[in-house]
Amino acid sequence: MPVQRLNHAVLYVRDVERSVAFYREALGFDVVMSMPGAAFLQAAGSSNDHDLGLFQIGPQAGPSPAGRSTVGLYHLAWEVDTLEELQRIAVKLAELGSLAGASDHSTTKALYAKDPDGLEFEVSWLLPAELVTEDVLKGRSSIKPLDLAAEIERYGARTRGGVGVSFA
Repeated sequence: MPVQRLNHAVLYVRDVERSVAFYREALGFDVVMSMPGAAFLQAAGSSNDHDLGLFQIGPQAGPSPAGRSTVGLYHLAWEVDTLEELQRIAVKLAELGSLAGASDHSTTKALYAKDPDGLEFEVSWLLPAELVTEDVLKGRSSIKPLDLAAEIERYGARTRGGVGVSFA
């Protein structure tokens, strides 16, 4: 039986309460269970027991050297259902000073942000398979800056995105 999808991720953070507040405000996660130094959060539309676990290791923790001097996780990616939701999250991440970039990967429209500990994550909308054309597939070999207004104009603000990797 093949793996179907990522069920949850667990992160080490300096301050669990600060991280909980961030993920609640930025992405609308809710706390489903907590204990001293740990919290388990669930995304609004999720049926998982939890989507994100946070474990506090304290203010003395240094920044992650992953990708600079060690191997390690680069980022997590969460999907949203519509470009309207991606736009709402882009505004919220910008307000929080967390938005680090936005890219058009042809079949994926992506925002990149950093949490209070500098851990990177992605929020993306995937083009539904029925909208994937030969021209779209040709564009997959390059990454362009995301023009979210143009994508909303092209695909509609409330068009439901694909699930997983979108291929026609």
